[in-house]
Amino acid sequence: MAERSRSFGPTVLLGLTAATLAAVAASRDWASASGSAAGVHVAASVKGSSSAPLGVALALVALAAWGTVLVLRGRTRRVVAVLGALASAGVLAAVVSGFHRAQDDAVRAVVAKGGTGGAFPSSLTGWYFVCGGAAVLALTALAVAVAAAARWPAMGSRYDAPATRGAADAARPSEGPVVEQEMWRALDDGRDPTA
Repeated sequence: MAERSRSFGPTVLLGLTAATLAAVAASRDWASASGSAAGVHVAASVKGSSSAPLGVALALVALAAWGTVLVLRGRTRRVVAVLGALASAGVLAAVVSGFHRAQDDAVRAVVAKGGTGGAFPSSLTGWYFVCGGAAVLALTALAVAVAAAARWPAMGSRYDAPATRGAADAARPSEGPVVEQEMWRALDDGRDPTA
């Protein structure tokens, strides 16, 4: 049992943290630029969500995949982990494609504020690199989840909907009068105690 769960906790913690950080970083300023407008210093910055709009959405998909991986079992868990890994790869692709786009958007924002001249120095902010690193970590954690999901612990069947349990559980006959304790057990098992 110890070997089954050895990678579970650290991988889930890393994956949740990385996906959350990627979503936050993708919505922050990725690039800034400055220039001059009639002798006045003009500066502008551009958010990752405007230069690479899919970044935030895909990071949220990767985050949601972790919530689903925690409650599923078997093949379905692995399929969701694959979808989360693809979403994390999409975030990484958005970061890579946003390298020049974010800087160009920042320069355009300076020009829109009245910046004149030929040189507008632009640079990427730390949030750009945080998003890229978080996307790599989220992708790595979800790749581990794909490989190890079958060995990870799963929630018990008592949390399943009654329709997904065996027919014997759902059609259990009640004998004699139902006492209060039996009613609570039925509710815990997901059955209607009045039926």
